[in-house]
Amino acid sequence: MRPLRAGIAVALASFAALGAAPPAGATAAVPLPARMADTGGGRQLITAEAPRASATSGTVTWWDRRADGRWAKAGSVTARFGAKGLVEGARRKQGTNTTPTGLYDLPFAFGVKAAPGGTRAAYRRVHRDSWWCQDNASRSYNRWTEPRPADCRASESEHLADYDTQYAYALVVGFNYHRPVHGRGAGIFLHVNGRATTAGCVSVPQDAMRRILAWARPGKAPHIAIGTSGGATAITRY
Repeated sequence: MRPLRAGIAVALASFAALGAAPPAGATAAVPLPARMADTGGGRQLITAEAPRASATSGTVTWWDRRADGRWAKAGSVTARFGAKGLVEGARRKQGTNTTPTGLYDLPFAFGVKAAPGGTRAAYRRVHRDSWWCQDNASRSYNRWTEPRPADCRASESEHLADYDTQYAYALVVGFNYHRPVHGRGAGIFLHVNGRATTAGCVSVPQDAMRRILAWARPGKAPHIAIGTSGGATAITRY
């Protein structure tokens, strides 16, 4: 693929700024990461794209940036989102069953099962005393805890071992993680599909989750971008 001509690049940027999807012909040969405002600066990217903010399903695709700077698709699969759709990450509220849009890093992986072969990301095995604290009153808010601290109520947290299907394999999404804002939300992951939609995470089939973990390389600084095809939460804005 030849580099974009300046006029095309400017036109695509204008559509992205407006949160609108460019005409199909203008983007047919342009990989999604090449149309985004930011990809995290690394050489790997996961995109989780829904057709609209109210959607509960869409597509997760993982990409590699080649030596020449161009993005190549490594895999793609149907994905599920929150039961109440997607919302701008900075405006999300805990307990709303919405998936936060934005661009995030992937701090570490974890799972009830052993790490798939080829996994290079830091991987924590789930034990009986593994919890994800979601208690807004706790100093451990939005953190893996083992065991659960006294100031983190069990009723306000997830006992990870109870979700042996969804958390067979998972990647922590860096939403509200590094400087947690209490009340914004905790425990947002890319994980294995359950029976239906999620409470705010992004989920994919188990085989796809295994493939993603074997693909991800910490040295390539993988990120995840979550958003919609157009509008205020367009994935191209992140």
